[in-house]
Amino acid sequence: MAQEIIKHIHRVNAQRDLANKLNLMALIHQLQDWQCQRLLVSHDDLAQQQRYQKAMAFFVEELYGPKDFSQRDADLVRVIPKLAKVLPEKAMNAMNDALSLNALSFDLDMEIAQYLNKHFATQPINRDSYAQAYRSVGRKNDRESQITIISHLGDQLADVIKVRGIGMLISMSRRPAKMAGLLALHEFLDRGFNAFKAIGDVQSFIQPVLERETRLMEILLSENTTLPEDNPLPVV
Repeated sequence: MAQEIIKHIHRVNAQRDLANKLNLMALIHQLQDWQCQRLLVSHDDLAQQQRYQKAMAFFVEELYGPKDFSQRDADLVRVIPKLAKVLPEKAMNAMNDALSLNALSFDLDMEIAQYLNKHFATQPINRDSYAQAYRSVGRKNDRESQITIISHLGDQLADVIKVRGIGMLISMSRRPAKMAGLLALHEFLDRGFNAFKAIGDVQSFIQPVLERETRLMEILLSENTTLPEDNPLPVV
């Protein structure tokens, strides 16, 4: 498991290096920001409920958004073998899902950014340009994999928050983590645990998200969809 996590991190690092060489990072960050705003609009009813707010923020800010994850990822590469010895297997599985999702999402984002750069270079990203780029890139199997990973991540998180003592373990490790220069990693773990602990029933949050995202994907990639008339994306 530790080696799988490291592989996801190296994959993202290689993608970032390539994006920088192609001068695409600024556009990728704009794209990621737009997608986060779209997610918040699409799932506004969840985002407005207090019990789900931390979980929604965690998905948007820690798993999918334009935040610089390089320090967190460097921390992980340094200590993941040790973490594997002290964290429950379910927590390691959840971390693996999170970083796998991050790597796949960045790969898809870079391809969409390349399309936008070629066809809409002088225009801000909007629902119509994004929908065209999404359809052109396609990669339905990878889009389905994104949704599958989120589903599995939800299952793992639901189990992690039930592990006796895990919250105390994370809380007590803050000071040692700070002293070891691992604060970015600790804050990632701490926010993730607290976000989903606050929900209680994790599936009550995950399932509506999965259902809506699956429906959007199916419409956008359907041969019967005509753009811009049938565009299912909200105005952001």
